[in-house]
Amino acid sequence: MDILREEQIKVAATYANQAEVFTEIAAIAVAANIATQPMEVIASLKAREQEGTTGMMDGFAIPHGKSSAINRPGIIIISLKEGIEWQSLDGQAITFVVALLIPAGEAGTTHIKLLSKVARMLMQEPIKEALKLATTAKEIHQIINSNLGA
Repeated sequence: MDILREEQIKVAATYANQAEVFTEIAAIAVAANIATQPMEVIASLKAREQEGTTGMMDGFAIPHGKSSAINRPGIIIISLKEGIEWQSLDGQAITFVVALLIPAGEAGTTHIKLLSKVARMLMQEPIKEALKLATTAKEIHQIINSNLGA
């Protein structure tokens, strides 16, 4: 199963806020056949954000959504040219988004495994630095896949 494909990665993108990022995540998800209904994807991401911020440390955010409109587990990555406000844990602007989309039926299994793998990966400084320095979708794809074992 391809959880992350190069076409699910957007590099050096510019968005004004979190809502625009969520809209782009939904559009990429539909184009990649991860989801069928973009508004459902956006709603699931917003609902999770209301439970508590997904803005972590050092400019990284891990928004995640679960929905019956999501067909298969998928990761969507957006690196931002300029940071945006995300109410991150350290107060820093977010420049790198790793979105996890999970079918509703896999909420307790795939979701937890994938989230813990991504969180562990992003706790490693060399990986975070490599992701921040990457300038192509191919580079980001290789870094993520080699470290997630996807």
